[in-house]
Amino acid sequence: MAGQIKTKLTDLLGCEHPVVQTAMGWVADPNLVAGTSNAGGFGFLAGATIPPQEVERDILRTKELTDKQFGINFHMYQPNAAEIVDLVVKHGIKAVSYSRSPGKDMVKKLKDNGVVCMPTIGLPKHALKAIEMGADAVTIQGGEGGGHTGSVPTTLLIPQVVDAVAGKVPVIAAGGFKDGRGLVAALSWGADGIAMGTRFLMSKESPTPEQTKSRYVSCNNPSEIIVSKAMDGLPQRMIMNQMLEELERAGTAKKLVIALRNGLKFRKFTGASVFSLLQSALAMSKSGDISPAQAIMSANAPMIIQKAMVDGSPDEGVLPSGQVAGVIDSLLSCEDIISGIVTEAEQRLAYLATLGQR
Repeated sequence: MAGQIKTKLTDLLGCEHPVVQTAMGWVADPNLVAGTSNAGGFGFLAGATIPPQEVERDILRTKELTDKQFGINFHMYQPNAAEIVDLVVKHGIKAVSYSRSPGKDMVKKLKDNGVVCMPTIGLPKHALKAIEMGADAVTIQGGEGGGHTGSVPTTLLIPQVVDAVAGKVPVIAAGGFKDGRGLVAALSWGADGIAMGTRFLMSKESPTPEQTKSRYVSCNNPSEIIVSKAMDGLPQRMIMNQMLEELERAGTAKKLVIALRNGLKFRKFTGASVFSLLQSALAMSKSGDISPAQAIMSANAPMIIQKAMVDGSPDEGVLPSGQVAGVIDSLLSCEDIISGIVTEAEQRLAYLATLGQR
């Protein structure tokens, strides 16, 4: 069993190791979250891609599988956001993660009830804004990360944010991490831990169908994992496949038609009204980060991703992925992933300590 590397992050979240499993839509289910937390990390449930009534079901199921702390992810602009905040408070969830458009009233309610707020950020200025609005920690994703991502590499972005934050809150590094060497690198940049999505997607506890997992494992070239705006108008890193090629070739009009069709599918799935979806799109565009057209196109993401992550049709859906998938060739358990990271990190730290003694 690996030892413990204690940081501000482990103190804040009450976990053994400074390793966070991110809340990937359709992937971060109770089994994966419990597996992560039982292994000493900190897992986040995905709360943005399931119907409202299933959020509480997944919270309760996770509590059955682990007595450790865990969190839940959601978008504060989604139609059932207030409902999720109430469930977080009701069930004593330790932390929440979120991205664009943080709601001041929601953040206040969460903090008033002792919930740790951990938004995911892509620039130093956004980190400072998030802290101003009440963030207790910030997850910083570099360009190597999967899903929506920026253009600045993790190696440059993390030190920038650490300097900008100046110790106000813990910083969690994301984008390109899979092992103990990465954890040591992040710590050396001043981060307090690492967050990983792709590495946990490619785990034994991940609910992703085997045929889709096989597609990830067989991707042995990081250059195949590209950044595209074809799906929702925002830069998103995905493995190149048949569906992504089709979206890349489609014109603007066709993309909007596809997005509207997927938006209606997502409405039926979540139970949200057309009006509430339009309200969410308006809230997203008002944040200043995206245009109204991009907000409409965002409806593409959940349903196209579902094809691969739930239905097991990797060529009919898109495959969000960090570049790190190109150098991962095995599916390990959460216990093996985390203990391996911590053991390797301790070995590297011990070696580095010897350099100062020569």
